Amino acid sequence: MNVISEVKSIEKDIINWRRELHQIPEYSFDLYKTSRFVQDKLKKFNIEYRIAANTGVIATIYGSRPGKTVAVRADMDALPIKEETNLPFSSKNDFMHACGHDAHSAILLGAAKILSEHKDEINGNVRLIFQPAEETTGGAKIMIDEGCLENPKVDCIIGLHIGSLVKEGRNCKIGIKKGSLMASVDSFSVKIRGNGGHGALPHMCVDPIVASAEIITSLQRIISRELNPLHGGVITVGMISGGTDFNIIPEEVMFKGTIRLLDKDDRDFVGKRVKEIISETARAGRTTADIDYNQYYPAVVNNDFITDKLGESAKDIVGYQNVVSINEAALTAEDVSYYLNEVPGTFFILGSSKRNEDGNFYPHHHPKFDIDESVLWIGTATFLQFIKDYLK
Repeated sequence: MNVISEVKSIEKDIINWRRELHQIPEYSFDLYKTSRFVQDKLKKFNIEYRIAANTGVIATIYGSRPGKTVAVRADMDALPIKEETNLPFSSKNDFMHACGHDAHSAILLGAAKILSEHKDEINGNVRLIFQPAEETTGGAKIMIDEGCLENPKVDCIIGLHIGSLVKEGRNCKIGIKKGSLMASVDSFSVKIRGNGGHGALPHMCVDPIVASAEIITSLQRIISRELNPLHGGVITVGMISGGTDFNIIPEEVMFKGTIRLLDKDDRDFVGKRVKEIISETARAGRTTADIDYNQYYPAVVNNDFITDKLGESAKDIVGYQNVVSINEAALTAEDVSYYLNEVPGTFFILGSSKRNEDGNFYPHHHPKFDIDESVLWIGTATFLQFIKDYLK
């Protein structure tokens, strides 16, 4: 199989599939049209598949000879954003593929088509994972619970993200990084209860606003004074609500925040300290604290060996000068981390920034976000080259 020539021969198909998916964005696990689109293509390619996680698709291509099993994952869900790109293939509803998942799915469909035509050359198996709910509650975990890494057991997994998530990710370049690539994500929601009353008589009240202010300030000391300075991390309180007027001390204040960390050993420590500081600072202010603390996605940690292998395969597609090392991890999150916790693998970045019609670049999750479709074939070709090399 000559990977580049095979992929270039279906490049228009990959672009068209992306555009078709772009017009029918769906949210979370409710990807009925999207899933049907993927299933129809897999049927056409004569690839076996089954459904998981409501609308996820698990497909397997069995090679002609025994060997290892490599998995490739693509997410399929969109965001609750009204599109403003004015593209001729814009979203036909109130959701939008503002993170590139339509491209991820099209790229993997391209790999599926070519693999199905060359399965007699495969030593081992290829598992194709089309996943819902990356943007919401972690569809990856449910896909794993429902067996996407089993029968046959997956030996390694790869995936990509398109767009401009890292500064090294310029167009046509593949960004790789050993170790931590993205952060874990946790959240907390807190109610501080006091005793309300007149703003001119604070001594007759217990002020939850002052207590909340002290708590929010104190939380920042975890990062600056208790976390190893060489470890990445951030605590952000992104929402606070309380009170009804300028001269009234309220009964309660509510605030919510997020915690992002790169080191998995820091995660339990920081969570414990967040809860301690909230509870004890509230008590010191004679208030009470109700804390709802949740752990979501773990950190994305790439396997060194698989990352090196992916980098070597990518050089055969784009040349060594276009495979770049990502120097700094991001504090964004991705539920591909669940897979990487189970089997060795790597998640890489394919640069694909595009200016909008107004001449500006717009980031992921923006209503004017778009991608450079001319790089899609690179994603498909890199997947195929890695599979070819890994199963050799």
